[in-house]
Amino acid sequence: MTPFIYDVTGIDPIEAFLAVKHIPYSLLLDSADPKHPASRYSYVMCQPIETIEAKNSKISVTNWEQCLTFNGNPLEFLQSRISSWINNTQNIEGYPPFQGGAAGLFSYDLGRAIEDIPDTAGKKNNTPDMAIGIYDQVLAHDDLRKRATIFTHALNEQEAIKKRDHFIKLITQKIDAPAYQPQTTPLDWSSNFDEQSYIQAVQKVIDYIYAGDIFQANISQCFTAPRPPKESFDPFIHYCHMRKVNPAPFACYMNLGDIKISSASPEQFITIKGDNVETRPIKGTRPRSENIVQDRAYKNDLLESEKDRAENTMIVDLLRNDLSKVCIPETMSVPALCELESFAGVHHLVSTVQAKLAEGKTAMDVLCACFPGGSITGAPKIRAMEVIEEIEDLHRGGYCGSIGYIGFDGTMDTNILIRTLIYDKDTITLNSGGGIVADSDPEAEYQETLDKAHAILHSF
Repeated sequence: MTPFIYDVTGIDPIEAFLAVKHIPYSLLLDSADPKHPASRYSYVMCQPIETIEAKNSKISVTNWEQCLTFNGNPLEFLQSRISSWINNTQNIEGYPPFQGGAAGLFSYDLGRAIEDIPDTAGKKNNTPDMAIGIYDQVLAHDDLRKRATIFTHALNEQEAIKKRDHFIKLITQKIDAPAYQPQTTPLDWSSNFDEQSYIQAVQKVIDYIYAGDIFQANISQCFTAPRPPKESFDPFIHYCHMRKVNPAPFACYMNLGDIKISSASPEQFITIKGDNVETRPIKGTRPRSENIVQDRAYKNDLLESEKDRAENTMIVDLLRNDLSKVCIPETMSVPALCELESFAGVHHLVSTVQAKLAEGKTAMDVLCACFPGGSITGAPKIRAMEVIEEIEDLHRGGYCGSIGYIGFDGTMDTNILIRTLIYDKDTITLNSGGGIVADSDPEAEYQETLDKAHAILHSF
């Protein structure tokens, strides 16, 4: 298929997604933090030409002709489908990097398809392990140039115009979007940990560290609340509110039918452009303050923290090791180590790891080598994931997985699904965690999970 480009400047991506949010497999990748340098492009997708969904090694593929089911490794299956769809189409320069391809969800639990992780958690969830659409049309918005573009892949221009017109009709439907109204009754949030049990969980990780089992593990608590009635609450309208009160550069919203994912993620996972590969792990957190002096004190405390720098550096080393499996080792570099970045609710330490893709390797190879991200597992990764399974005693589902795209040309960009709400039929869940190292203070670690969750928990 050939890509055709149409200028549709004037179409707002949020308004466009509002018109299609009810369609299963509609997906918004949203640059929702205008102050962040990486927050530039937003994408709207719906009605994929094929969907690939997996849960517990059962894979379903649906397109306009049929729905087929398979057993097997979801990532290997996805690689075969991507190979059949993604060709040598070259991106058109001067436009947003995603111009059509595969996009969607890679849940944390998909890591079981890569590594042999025990499945001992008592609490499961309904979120798919993987939910990917193949999108031959994308609305892309360049926030810097204030330009909107539709990319349409078709056999010829006549077919492209027909497909484009249908897409434009979908995304320009006028929908009355009410302003978000806070819940009259506060949501009844509960957690799988109380303060004391979380402190005990942190101490258990520290004991594992001193025993020589691990160097670091990321332990989260899971907040759960009943979902408000549909007639008084729309998850996407809440997302629009959340992106204002807690803007994030790698935000997204995905409708999977009964499951909806609403994320204000500040963390980029893997980016690939040509043969350039980059990952930007976050480790180290302090809260924000409206008091300028206090806010500056939090910044300085984070920058001077040996514990937080050690935590971040461990994950940088882990990611360098992961990337070395699929990249040219001598091209590995760390142009930024433990640099401070400030977001709406917290300050973070962020590092950047870069490398060149080895010959013959693809975006899927990189994803498999690095998934799930080291910043939300720990080191060494496999043992840390075993400890997470034991201590959290639940399947994380979407939390700490990724949402993003792999373009028809092999370009890739994915986030880490933190600061993320998962809506099931009757419940809302929000996980919040942190990396535990040898000199972690259990009480401070518990408070950090509250600091990270605060803006979202109070956005209702």
